[in-house]
Amino acid sequence: MSGPDAPLSRQVRGGWRDGHCVVAPDKFKGSLTAPQVAAHLATGLRRVRPDIPVVTMPVADGGDGTVDAVVESGFVRFQTSAAGPLGLPVAASFAMRGEAAVIELAEASGLRRLPVRPTCQTAMTATSYGTGELIRAAATRGARSVVLGLGGSACTDGGVGMMSALGVRFLDEHGLELPRGGAALTRLARIDASEMLQVPVIVASDVDNPLFGPRGAAQVYGPQKGARPGDIDELEWGLARLASIVERDLGADVADRPGAGAAGGVGYAALAFLGATVRPGIEIILELMSFAEQIEGARLVITGEGSLDSQTLHGKAPVGVAQAAAGVSVPVVAVAGQRSLTDEQLRRAHIEHAYALTDLEPDPEVCMAQAGPLLERLAGEIAGAWLGASAHA
Repeated sequence: MSGPDAPLSRQVRGGWRDGHCVVAPDKFKGSLTAPQVAAHLATGLRRVRPDIPVVTMPVADGGDGTVDAVVESGFVRFQTSAAGPLGLPVAASFAMRGEAAVIELAEASGLRRLPVRPTCQTAMTATSYGTGELIRAAATRGARSVVLGLGGSACTDGGVGMMSALGVRFLDEHGLELPRGGAALTRLARIDASEMLQVPVIVASDVDNPLFGPRGAAQVYGPQKGARPGDIDELEWGLARLASIVERDLGADVADRPGAGAAGGVGYAALAFLGATVRPGIEIILELMSFAEQIEGARLVITGEGSLDSQTLHGKAPVGVAQAAAGVSVPVVAVAGQRSLTDEQLRRAHIEHAYALTDLEPDPEVCMAQAGPLLERLAGEIAGAWLGASAHA
């Protein structure tokens, strides 16, 4: 038996009474960043149990917010200018600790960096070039390995933009370099990788799609980037052409590898050109944050994200946090804007209970606007149910 009704004797013998509480949520997309969510939860906990140490460890799964999360855990943020998805310069950042760098594709090449709403034009011309510039900038600062978080990309260029920034030349039949964007890949004739900057890369992604085909980058993710049916066919053809030329010129046959279709094929480029490995994003981020050490002796872990739904069960941050905590027998509860997972689904994911903002406020728009105060109220409920009455109350 566990949770609010667990016998006090077990709590004492298990060390919960004198342990700390770890707050490790992901972002509430469209409302609060992961550090903001963690800060509001910590505030609510401290109001009810000021005597219990609270450790905030905002997390991410490789997508938006990954750099913010590792900076909170001790990495140093570096700001630079990089090409946005349409080639216009944007202010982007990456993080480093020692010789390890963390780069988030969405920082330079994400949908949120488009200066306009996604259209068929942006879908065909968006580039990952800026992501390659961030990798080069990190290498210039001494990075010897890169964790590359993939998610939220605006491009379907097979990672050609990224590799162009790293010195690879993609040429048409006349020996001219291709313009940026996925549409140009149909004209690819030859690849020259003789001047490529080689940097060891680990891809942080929970996407297992291949490069092309029914589950590929263009067909599955193209529509959300603005591509119409005819555009998707052209992008598909370009990605297949890229895979064929890469296999001929570089001897790399990785188009069907799980994760090759991540971020419009940036995963493929990392695999084919940089020899990258692909791992679940949350797993890598928790390692970088020394999460296992931080939860030793904890009495409770609080995780969460904007929506606890079926997608949560497929490699998202709350499940990764819960699995890590289960390894050292620390109970986990989750918070969310809304939840659709059943109690049984939560238990199978090692989450003992979930609290949603919609439990307090049924209007989703109000929940979005008032997420911070509502999270503090939920944290107070969690403190009362899971941490008991304060000796200082």
